[in-house]
Amino acid sequence: MIDYNKVLCPAIKEMKPSGIRKFFDIAQQLEGVISLGVGEPDFKTPWLIRQEAISTLEKGKTCYTANAGLIALREEIAKYFQRTIHTSYDPNKEIIVTVGGSEAIDLTIRCLIQPGDEVLIVEPSFVCYRPIVSLCGGVPVVIETKEENEFRLTADELREKITDKTKLLVLPYPNNPTGAIMRREDLEAIAKVLKDTNIMIASDEIYSELTYSGKHCSIAKIEGMRERTIVINGFSKSFAMTGWRLGFLGGPKEIVSQMLKLHQYAIMSSPTVSQYAAIVAMHSCQKDIDAMRNEYNIRRRFVVDSFNKLGLKCFAPQGAFYVFPCIKSTGMTSTDFCEKLVYTKKVAVVPGDAFGECGEGYVRVSYAYSLNHLREAIKRIGEFLEDIKNGNVQ
Repeated sequence: MIDYNKVLCPAIKEMKPSGIRKFFDIAQQLEGVISLGVGEPDFKTPWLIRQEAISTLEKGKTCYTANAGLIALREEIAKYFQRTIHTSYDPNKEIIVTVGGSEAIDLTIRCLIQPGDEVLIVEPSFVCYRPIVSLCGGVPVVIETKEENEFRLTADELREKITDKTKLLVLPYPNNPTGAIMRREDLEAIAKVLKDTNIMIASDEIYSELTYSGKHCSIAKIEGMRERTIVINGFSKSFAMTGWRLGFLGGPKEIVSQMLKLHQYAIMSSPTVSQYAAIVAMHSCQKDIDAMRNEYNIRRRFVVDSFNKLGLKCFAPQGAFYVFPCIKSTGMTSTDFCEKLVYTKKVAVVPGDAFGECGEGYVRVSYAYSLNHLREAIKRIGEFLEDIKNGNVQ
């Protein structure tokens, strides 16, 4: 009989399941749960995008596209980069359309990292970076950001962690789970640290359109940084297209040409119908993005104010659609807090340590849900805190 322990790659066996999905699964199994755990817009994909997908199907345009994606879409992405982050990319050589932003992250790490290379990962942050680095034989090196710095990466924190083995910096802003952003002056300070090195940057900008304090600034725009930066973005968050599985990346042609080879072998090409729909998204749906951002901003202010009134100190995020309230005053760990909350009050949020050890003492709450859902959830959380205070939570 086969011994699966000997067959499986050790790195995959050591990989922990996503802490986000654990609480999503619990929420699915319990009746009447309000889930604020998954980062998925509650808006429908804008009608113009859906209409284009329907038309594409009706016309039978369902064959493979070019490996890098439809040239018409890559041209729209190049225009998008130019108008949003003011950086030029050649649609023929410097852009790849990927299966979600997730594939773009995976491509970037797998094409740059070999065993022993160190990858600097800003945390708290999205759950996928560390596992992919480890699977490649790389060494994840965590940079813990702090609430007193509004969870921004500082130049001193970066400088401290760089060694002669450092190959890549993962820069995930606007940030999931904290909602933190990096201002231009922050990025300029980071650029000064990196300018005379061979360190590459994976700039995960999937939430770039969801910035509430001025305009998003990409590190690729900072002098000397374009040549070392892979900009990662996608349609899931800003265009409410999570299930369409479409992302994109832009970077120097010397790197992107090599990434395309892995994309060819592993993926072939991104979903054709999604690509045609995305052309319309890029070209015609900025007003929809603006409307969704305005609604998120209303929810953001409501949730931040509500948590602070409940006595859970809550940093005011300036990007994405998450808040990261501190629950240390309850005396519970993040996991205990989330488990007891979901089972007693039927509200699902995600423990902060799912996003790195420095997230302990916090929970992630998504406000990508209606105000009615948020109001009811806040009410139940308030009741839960009262139960804790009165010693009624075991």
